[in-house]
Amino acid sequence: MKVRKAVILAAGMGTRMLPASKVIPKEILPVVDKPAIQVVVEEAVASGIEEIILVLSPGRTTVLQHFQSAPELERLLEQRLKHDLLDIVRHTNRLARFNTAHQHEPLGLGHAVLQAREAVGDEPFAVILPDDIFDGPRPCLRQLLDIAETEDAPVVALLRVPPSEISKYGIVAVKTVRPRLHQLIGMVEKPPLDQAPSDLAIMGRYVLTPDIFPLLAAGKPGAGGEIQLTDGLLALSARRKLYGYEFEGERYDLGDRVGFLTAQIGFGLKRPELADRLRAYLKTVLSS
Repeated sequence: MKVRKAVILAAGMGTRMLPASKVIPKEILPVVDKPAIQVVVEEAVASGIEEIILVLSPGRTTVLQHFQSAPELERLLEQRLKHDLLDIVRHTNRLARFNTAHQHEPLGLGHAVLQAREAVGDEPFAVILPDDIFDGPRPCLRQLLDIAETEDAPVVALLRVPPSEISKYGIVAVKTVRPRLHQLIGMVEKPPLDQAPSDLAIMGRYVLTPDIFPLLAAGKPGAGGEIQLTDGLLALSARRKLYGYEFEGERYDLGDRVGFLTAQIGFGLKRPELADRLRAYLKTVLSS
């Protein structure tokens, strides 16, 4: 299974991060000094993805603009001989080939994926939720693509979550194949703790096959009129093997305020020019 395209779902209103996301799309909020959307695009490219399909809300073009050239800024940096900054700006223009699709109403993740159907075509594809960013020995998406290629099957990222977090996620029932790899045999969207089939939650990385599109199109809207991606995955698992992989690495939820703050610390400590000062500051805070 060769995957060339990734769909990034960036059409949400970002209500969990208000008021910061009132005007600025939450995908543009920074991880240290890099917009979250760039972090996930770089993950996709490092994983071998050739084309990025951004699912956007109509009129909210800032996310796409970030990856387009900025002639006035580039000219100014060149005139001031700030070639290091110029390279940083131009790097974003060359990251990948971009396409767009639009979700006109916020009708759920499954509906958002469905809007990319024409751009994806009849081939396997990745789905990325930019609220989730990962830091590990290999890109999270690359880990999933390796499984998809080996098993010739769709696969989703899994993470074991504490009991207090179970009701926030899609939780899966599994049959373990080998360490970290599970076949999904059932899933429930945001169950109460006493109804959860496991402690394994689906995270924001998926490698899917195009036969999920008709299943999403035929899906019945649930609460709030939303078409859930989980329902499409459940229908897909009834037709073919669907796997979940417990990825290696750290995951940060940028839609959660604590997750947003810990991402700044985690990624900041990886930056040599920032790490010593940040570590010193953290020591003063922890000792006070």
